[in-house]
Amino acid sequence: MNHPGVPELKAAWAAVGVARPHESAQLHVLGQATYTDDIPELQGTLHAALGLSQKPHAKIVAIDLAAVRKSAGVVAAYVARDIPGSNDCGPIIHDDPILADGLVQYVGQPIFIVVADSHDNARRAARLGNVTYEELPAIMTPQAAKAAQSYVLPPMHLKRGDYQAAFERAPHVVKGELYVGGQEQFYLEGQISYAIPKEDKGMLVLCSTQHPSEMQHIVAHTLGVHAHNVTVECRRMGGGFGGKESQSGLWAACAAIAAAALKRPVKLRADRDDDMLVTGKRHCFFYEYAVGYDADGKILAAKVDMVSRAGFSADLSGPVATRAVCHFDNTYYLSDVDIRAACGKTNTQSNTAFRGFGGPQGAIAIEYIIDDIARNLGRDALDIRRLNFYGRNDAEGRNVTPYGQKVVDNVIVELSAELEASSEYRARRAAVDAFNATSPVLKKGLALTPLKFGIAFNVTHLNQAGALVHVYVDGSVLVNHGGTEMGQGINTKVLQVVAHELGLDFEHVRATATDTSKVANTSATAASTGADLNGKAAQDAARQIRERLSAYAVELYGGDVADVAFFDNAVHVNEHVLPFTELVQKAYLARVQLWSDGFYATPHLHWNPTTMNGHPFSYYAYGAAVSEVVVDTLTGEWKLLRADALYDAGQSLNPAIDLGQVEGAFIQGMGWLTTEQLWWNAGGKLMTHAPSTYKIPGVSDCPEDFRVRLFKNRNVEDSIHRSKAVGEPPLLLPFSVFFAIRDAVSSVAGHRVNPPLNAPATSEEILKTIAAVESAIEGMA
Repeated sequence: MNHPGVPELKAAWAAVGVARPHESAQLHVLGQATYTDDIPELQGTLHAALGLSQKPHAKIVAIDLAAVRKSAGVVAAYVARDIPGSNDCGPIIHDDPILADGLVQYVGQPIFIVVADSHDNARRAARLGNVTYEELPAIMTPQAAKAAQSYVLPPMHLKRGDYQAAFERAPHVVKGELYVGGQEQFYLEGQISYAIPKEDKGMLVLCSTQHPSEMQHIVAHTLGVHAHNVTVECRRMGGGFGGKESQSGLWAACAAIAAAALKRPVKLRADRDDDMLVTGKRHCFFYEYAVGYDADGKILAAKVDMVSRAGFSADLSGPVATRAVCHFDNTYYLSDVDIRAACGKTNTQSNTAFRGFGGPQGAIAIEYIIDDIARNLGRDALDIRRLNFYGRNDAEGRNVTPYGQKVVDNVIVELSAELEASSEYRARRAAVDAFNATSPVLKKGLALTPLKFGIAFNVTHLNQAGALVHVYVDGSVLVNHGGTEMGQGINTKVLQVVAHELGLDFEHVRATATDTSKVANTSATAASTGADLNGKAAQDAARQIRERLSAYAVELYGGDVADVAFFDNAVHVNEHVLPFTELVQKAYLARVQLWSDGFYATPHLHWNPTTMNGHPFSYYAYGAAVSEVVVDTLTGEWKLLRADALYDAGQSLNPAIDLGQVEGAFIQGMGWLTTEQLWWNAGGKLMTHAPSTYKIPGVSDCPEDFRVRLFKNRNVEDSIHRSKAVGEPPLLLPFSVFFAIRDAVSSVAGHRVNPPLNAPATSEEILKTIAAVESAIEGMA
């Protein structure tokens, strides 16, 4: 929104809505961007490594670290009893020890810390620990957890209407099961913390984390000191994806324990294998569903029972399950529903946040169900999806979610129609059918899938942010806010907001590292809220400075404060044009405050976790994608031939960054659903713990024809410049890849059988599903 008197321009100073490079892009390319491990080490710095459990579930009978302490370069080793404060890094429930104390609950759980003169010496020594175990029974899968009623939290249940009666009246029903695997965050920069002791029990922790304030709390509790003794700083991360929201806490705490004990700086940098063995992943889910529908494909009753692999502790599994429950509906109105979710306690890594945070796991279930219904009726799945879309107004009675929130800005009908036309979906569907009719081995598949994603933390009090804006006497501006930069461009967007507010070129504004001593009590940069919350907070701070400068300008030149305009690096007041720098210098001499703090709290949010009802989201983002694949039915290999994606970013703050986020989310989500397979052996050890055994998508997996566009829209909510979040929602777009593969497999049997395809749809899974489809057809003959 322009200020009064500001012309409708797309000049460079009108920073918002302009496609511009990431603020650190040049530094990234030149290798000059400083990550935690690049910070020059202080004299006397030591290096730590963790000794890990070799058993999935066992009592610790004895720990012998004699060989560890004698190893080359070792300075010290610590176990749970050496922790001065609380041995806990659980973000919500205190069930997650920093170091195992008497009991190990997964292979890879840290038992001791070793500190040495070098990173390599610490790693070598950590492997020399001699731990005696008394093994206990282990639970490894969500199905086994459900059978044993083993949960980290009480199960959740959301009901609306009378599911049982509606199901019994339905003329058609579909029942089934689905398993969707987890996913490793695979950030390029691994977990790392560098703890530096300061005077009077102080501790500075330089940490690769999405949540500096939580790191501050964990370190303070671990050391038994107040929060004001601990400062946590993060300039940037080499990726986070949720894996550094809560689980950077263990690494920060271990580094701080050693640094406090030795009074020397200690760096703890995880190598990739240890990182993947220790840290949690995206939750895998097991689903059982029963749905009733009519002859047209309209859903009349829907029931789903979801159980996730939470791991050994609660971590963020509760909020993840809550979001899964709240996203089961996706873009569809469900009148009578029975949605259950449980967090299975398993002897595996404690699973945690991952881009989408349960939303993708909830939404994929209803998409699978609709895919089943369409095939049962011999209809195109897009037609069944359109029939079940949410309505537009109260009169239709189809615009309220199962949890009671009205869908007031439903653009999915227009958005999906636009994508259907631009992707030539109908013509391509006919072409795919024609190809399959004459191709016995290679089979093509096509799918269009939509998304609706709620934006906000589903814990209401986390929806707040603060920022500081400093204007210096030379007219330059420094911004600090509570969000963390992990490559997603939050700093770029916040700087654009501040530059716009003060009418300056982008180059006049700079961001500094996120720091708990500057903006306190911050929320994690997560839930796709980073730019929304921190952009609003920074705008608030900049607005206060602008208002002070406006009042001072009127003192000097007369006129009305409301008519003062800031643009083109100048201040326009009562027919005078004053360079911004000149006014700032005059204001300083007149003792006008040139810095300000800003704050923002998202309004209108409320949630009752007991009834699972409320208004948990500020607004919804929408999108849709079409994917076309070809599958080799003899090998299970497949290739994505073309992908078209259309995403609703509202009035985008930066279209270049937003398009990049959509593209990245699409490929990352495609990896989750197709190639990224987590596998534990019979001894409970995660065997896919390195790039050699865990396959994320590469360049060759990206489609040669990749068409991504932003949908023209304007947020109905008063978000920052009416933009919409773009971090997590696009990860649902590659559902279209999974269902295109399922479509191709279905063609093997002339679309007469619902393929029991689970995710990830690896080549092995595809071959297994083809065999099941062929067997089913033989049984029908």
